[in-house]
Amino acid sequence: MARVIPLTDARAAIPLAAAAPRVAPTGLLADSLGRSLRDLRVSVTDRCNFRCVYCMPKDVFGRDYPFLAHADLLTFEEIARLARLFNAHGVEKIRLTGGEPLLRRNLERLVEMLAAIGGLDLTLTTNGALLARKARELKAAGLNRVTVSLDAIDDGIFRAMNDADFPVAKVLEGIDAAADAGLAPIKINMVVKRGVNEREILPMARRFKGSGHVLRFIEYMDVGHTNGWRMDDVVPSAEVLRIVGAELPLEPVDPNYAGEVAERWRYADASGEIGVISSVTQAFCRDCTRARLSTEGKLYTCLFATQGSDLRGLLRNGSSDERISDTIAAIWLQRGDRYSEIRSEHTAALPKIEMSYIGG
Repeated sequence: MARVIPLTDARAAIPLAAAAPRVAPTGLLADSLGRSLRDLRVSVTDRCNFRCVYCMPKDVFGRDYPFLAHADLLTFEEIARLARLFNAHGVEKIRLTGGEPLLRRNLERLVEMLAAIGGLDLTLTTNGALLARKARELKAAGLNRVTVSLDAIDDGIFRAMNDADFPVAKVLEGIDAAADAGLAPIKINMVVKRGVNEREILPMARRFKGSGHVLRFIEYMDVGHTNGWRMDDVVPSAEVLRIVGAELPLEPVDPNYAGEVAERWRYADASGEIGVISSVTQAFCRDCTRARLSTEGKLYTCLFATQGSDLRGLLRNGSSDERISDTIAAIWLQRGDRYSEIRSEHTAALPKIEMSYIGG
């Protein structure tokens, strides 16, 4: 069994992994808490055409914000190479994220390259703004499903939340186009922030009940350090379920798979289901199987991470697949993240990586 090696900072991953005992490049992995590596989220751009108040507030991500230069981004070939190595270590699902991933030019080409690996469940999370024009191309390239972020069905509230004056009707068109293209079942994520959009909980449930789409309510989280997160702004999932269930009776449903982040509930009349993601009030760290690859090739082992490990440097300095694979293994084997279980006022104030940089 491989020795657990502490990685003291992002740069440490490379030299320490080089000195590590042999780890089979195709070996399945379990971290220090016994959690396997099954899911990889890949951010393909740090840019977005929305300025959602809980993710990329306009007063921080303004016109002069220094987004990454194109040369700093992982190429599609580099992403595909890493995907093959992660797949050999047990990754079964890859989710493309951003920023807004559909802003990355020719993204369908990357989807084709990932689909060619075989055995991967390929999904994408999008704000839906460009989905209507991209859905069929993405499906043809091999994408399996999409998740659409939609925080309100009321146009005024939605425009205020995306802070880009983008109409909700365009996102709904994107959802319909994705369904027509076969990118289903479609999941719709609603981040609920008290005092901003909690009155949209029931209208959203009414709108998508019976549609075949799965609406998921997400507790407002302390991701990054620019969104001004406060515990008082969190609407607990238990409250969401009470609001929905009072009009539309609900029944609990078993998870689809081990480590599923959403707690599932179905309507008592069998007209569909909803989910709640409760990272703040009901930590699910014990089952977390997700790793995150940033736009510029840093590997993060937690959504709430403060630092990552550089894989792009290995890709671009001529390192072999074996060495990169060993580095991935060394990072995962020593992973002990459980942020949501130890969250406090102190940890919430730490300068964490922005969600727009590593995806949700």
